[in-house]
Amino acid sequence: MLMKFLFFGIFVAIMIGVGIYSKKKVNNAQDFLLGGRTMGPWISAFAYGTTYFSAVIFIGYAGKNGWNFGISAVWIGVANAILGCLLSWLVLAKRTRKMTHDLNVSTMPEFFEKRYDSKGLKIVASIIIFVFLVPYSASVYQGLSYLIEKTIAEPLAATLGITISFEAIMLIMAALTGIYLLLGGYVATAINDLIQGIIMIVGIILMVAFVVNHQNVGGITEGLSRLSQIPDVGDGLVKPFGPQPLSLLSLIILTSLGTWGLPQMIHKFYAVKDDDSIKKATIVSTIFATLISGGAYFIGVFGRLFVSLDEIGGDLDRIVPTMLEKALPDYLMGIVIILVLSASMSTLSSLVLVSSSAISMDLVKGVFFPKMKSEKVMVLMRVLCALFVAFSFIVAVRPSSILTLMSLSWGTVAGSFLAPFLYGLYWKGTTKVGAWSGMIVGFLCSVGGAMIFGLKNAPNVGAIAMLVSLIVVPVVSFFTAKLPSTHINMIYGEEDNKQKLAS
Repeated sequence: MLMKFLFFGIFVAIMIGVGIYSKKKVNNAQDFLLGGRTMGPWISAFAYGTTYFSAVIFIGYAGKNGWNFGISAVWIGVANAILGCLLSWLVLAKRTRKMTHDLNVSTMPEFFEKRYDSKGLKIVASIIIFVFLVPYSASVYQGLSYLIEKTIAEPLAATLGITISFEAIMLIMAALTGIYLLLGGYVATAINDLIQGIIMIVGIILMVAFVVNHQNVGGITEGLSRLSQIPDVGDGLVKPFGPQPLSLLSLIILTSLGTWGLPQMIHKFYAVKDDDSIKKATIVSTIFATLISGGAYFIGVFGRLFVSLDEIGGDLDRIVPTMLEKALPDYLMGIVIILVLSASMSTLSSLVLVSSSAISMDLVKGVFFPKMKSEKVMVLMRVLCALFVAFSFIVAVRPSSILTLMSLSWGTVAGSFLAPFLYGLYWKGTTKVGAWSGMIVGFLCSVGGAMIFGLKNAPNVGAIAMLVSLIVVPVVSFFTAKLPSTHINMIYGEEDNKQKLAS
């Protein structure tokens, strides 16, 4: 117990210390949001990776999907590394950095406005971001709270009689996020991401080693053999593509392709220093994703060998916390707590930054008060950061599945933005009506589908929303009025000149 508190205390002190240090480097709204666009390869790679993976993957996704899909759940981790990380950097990073620099934009809604000459797109995108990233943030708080409740709060109550409620744990986490983010903005987030990423790598390697070698598993081969012997479901748990291949495919699309349309992920490409940094960051972030995502899902595969449904009251979000408490020694649980905290705090800070900027920079300054001074924008951004954290806490205290909250958020945001953003980067023929159509159809598919088919089907609905939007945008663009050539030349001017010279 002492080791857990010691690790937790050191972690909190480092985070706040980085926030105080970073405060000196934040002089305006651009510094607060993008860190001056001077982030090197290692910081950029770890910022991307730690934003990608949070308590949601370790607590919610790994446990529930490992329970349902068995060994095939590892395919989600593989896809996260290849499609969600490697290809995302290769396809989007360089182009995104160049266009956002050329157009002088700092957010995804601002990109939509400039690319499609539509202030309406910016307004709608800003609202979608602020509203629908709240459920994702709430799911992260829930995941954190499940872990801390199991590993710290319950032992504390048993030994000292001190009771800390689930809601109190979430409130503490929310306050901690707000403090260090409000102090240092993106600079604090990026530095902490590097520190937290290193902790995550060490932690996941130790977690995999202890779980696989625990007596309940007995090594990889023996563990899979024991899974195959579980009555009624054993055969499906060891199949290469699991008992539900279509549901597995939906989760792969949602969690891997979804990163291509999430503003908190794309935001990392805005802030990269140069093209050389992008090349290095691509390699580092892919290795990081392979270790973290692959390791997390691999651990979740063996959940059935450690816990029963009766033991966790049927709540699959409690599988991994319960399993780890049994499998790991006390000192290592301290590291695991810090691992999940690290993953979650970096994700939360990115969510808060993107959401607050959507309202402060894109709506308030961009639409209503264009002459607002940078100092006032930064103050407003900090206020909105606190407000977003408060909204996330309110949603998090309502009982709901982590998987459901995250899927609804990713499906709606990525379903709305993925196609307009991707086609907008590369295809000059993408029209304003095409972008509007993709955004509206993706949004309606995700939200409407969840309402019609139930929130439990949010992963499937979210994946469909992205794919449908990718089809709708080019189809509609072929049959609708093109943007003026002068506007297109302004957006792709340098590329046009290069093509003319080449021909």
